Amino acid sequence: MSTVGQARAALGARLRELRRDARLSGRDLATACDWHPSKVSRLELGRQQPSEDDLEAWCHAVDNELVYDDLVATLRNLRSMYLEWRRVTAGGHAPRQRRSIDIESATKLIRWHEVNVIPGLLQSADYARGILRACIDMTGGRDDLDDAVAARMERQKVLRNGARRFTFLIEAGALYRTVGSPEVMAEQMDALIEASRNPRISLGVIELTARYWCPARGFILFDRAMVMVETPSAELTITRPSEIATYERTFALLTESAVFGDRARDLIKGVKAVHANAS
Repeated sequence: MSTVGQARAALGARLRELRRDARLSGRDLATACDWHPSKVSRLELGRQQPSEDDLEAWCHAVDNELVYDDLVATLRNLRSMYLEWRRVTAGGHAPRQRRSIDIESATKLIRWHEVNVIPGLLQSADYARGILRACIDMTGGRDDLDDAVAARMERQKVLRNGARRFTFLIEAGALYRTVGSPEVMAEQMDALIEASRNPRISLGVIELTARYWCPARGFILFDRAMVMVETPSAELTITRPSEIATYERTFALLTESAVFGDRARDLIKGVKAVHANAS
């Protein structure tokens, strides 16, 4: 189940708890709210997201108006967790890149795990162009490729300024996957090797043969305040402390699987040779 699905299920469980505390059956609550009984079941199972009016009706039916504000806050947080890419990028990808500048500039420790691509802060300009071209083609919206690439390159100033620290964990498969051309990939490997020598950056590579520790997709931890997860259709923002703690544990386990320093650089040099021979 996705993080959004889990949050919706948790809200549904809270509504069911309130109904049971009021000693009402699902049919009783549906009658009080003038709903079809199936709606109560869908809400409690997290299969339907309630509106604020639904929550108000529920609280009135269970005679517990005091929990309404808390339920609404939960609902609004649930809505903010999920931003559909078509809405995010409707005005172009450059504004989304500039929003990242604000988020990253306000963060002291960024921990970033990627499965399929090189993290945006470590991308060469040509590699970024290939990634953003694919994103624009997939999501639609305004084609602002040149501005988006420039904004992504602007983001990388954060790697050189201030007292921030970065840990990047890259799955080895992402190093082999060709974006643009073999020449672009060889240049990208050089950029990674250079980044690995930045004292602010800890760059780890998780080898293809590394031991499996836990299920994980790409995600970014911003301090201990927020996690961002990208899916093919949306961007999820997670702020719930218990969920952030789960991502922290996941990142720690993934770190155990990674190689750093000279071992990581040697691995990247080997991948560069593969791309160079393919050109």
